[in-house]
Amino acid sequence: MPITAPAADPADEHEVRLHSCLQRLARGDLQARDALIAIACDRMRHIAHRMLQTFPAVRRWDETDDVMQNAAMRLYRALGDTVPKDARGLSGLAAVQIRRELLDLAKKHAGPESYAANHDTNFRLVDGEPRAKIDDARDVAEPSDQLDRWTQLHEAAADLPEEERELFHLVWYLGMQQDEASGLLGCSVRTVKRRWESAKSLLSAAVRGHPLA
Repeated sequence: MPITAPAADPADEHEVRLHSCLQRLARGDLQARDALIAIACDRMRHIAHRMLQTFPAVRRWDETDDVMQNAAMRLYRALGDTVPKDARGLSGLAAVQIRRELLDLAKKHAGPESYAANHDTNFRLVDGEPRAKIDDARDVAEPSDQLDRWTQLHEAAADLPEEERELFHLVWYLGMQQDEASGLLGCSVRTVKRRWESAKSLLSAAVRGHPLA
């Protein structure tokens, strides 16, 4: 009876392909960015969908795919300057781009010419042609107190110490449970809990207006 070779594990093939693309990018092959974006798209869509739920002002007007596509463009540009070491690094970099896209959209939708402010009168005539007011909205508008605190939180998250910052990305942006994060980071659940408490404390201080230690 012939012996059938075991089927290749798709997860292993994915890792090999990802590693190859990262090596190419590290050698200066910028075309590897296209392949990395293609690899990251499904994960980015999941992250964007999860993060969009915490931005109700954005969720009303923008869909997951819109956020993901714009964030993918940001990631493409970021990969021109930064080469992640591994899949974890790529996922973290992608989450940063999604966060930035959502914050920019939240600020734009909070502006006086946004859909949120003018949902009943979204169009006006310009030279006899209808024009959406959102087209003239500033990229960065004066945020409300709530948006200001939310922006502070996410900006402070980017300034956390490395260990706390990576854990925050895994738990908050990627939706991992603490025991899952423990396995990925190669440390105990007790250590993860300690880092999470440290991250919360630093973020709480930052949102109150105190600088991070």
